[in-house]
Amino acid sequence: MKKVLIFLLCVSLLLVFSTSGDEKIIIPTSAIRYRIIANSNNIEDQGEKLLIQTQIDPVIEEILNNSESIEDSRKNIIKSIPKIENIVGRYNDDFEVNYGLNYFPEKNYKGVSYNAGNYESLVITLGEGLGENWWCVLFPPLCLLEAKEDSLDEMTYSFYIKDVINRFY
Repeated sequence: MKKVLIFLLCVSLLLVFSTSGDEKIIIPTSAIRYRIIANSNNIEDQGEKLLIQTQIDPVIEEILNNSESIEDSRKNIIKSIPKIENIVGRYNDDFEVNYGLNYFPEKNYKGVSYNAGNYESLVITLGEGLGENWWCVLFPPLCLLEAKEDSLDEMTYSFYIKDVINRFY
């Protein structure tokens, strides 16, 4: 009997881990995305983008911590735009902050698919906006994962994303 139970446990674990790796996690289309697009890919512009991102982090954290629904997120984003513009304006006088429908290219990251399309989003474009961008998802609150992201493997990241999506949808 003991051997049968061990065998069933092993088969169960094998099924769980083999199917979870094949499952494609897709961020819902009703998510609110966030990105900062650098002026160009030169070192100074990319550095400025990252500096602005870190300076805006407390405002984003406040939005995330005070948002229990997508409606809360929308209100908190709109309310925070003047703060964001003030921060960006300290480092760059040629920028645009846009909250609305914006195009995002397809992105696959650690087993999670972010489909291409026009999405509700907060986009900060620096200068010409021709450089690489920094991005995350404001709702569901996946931006909170950014600080821990480098230490997470693909499976842990995927499970975390799936858990957050299930909690909010």
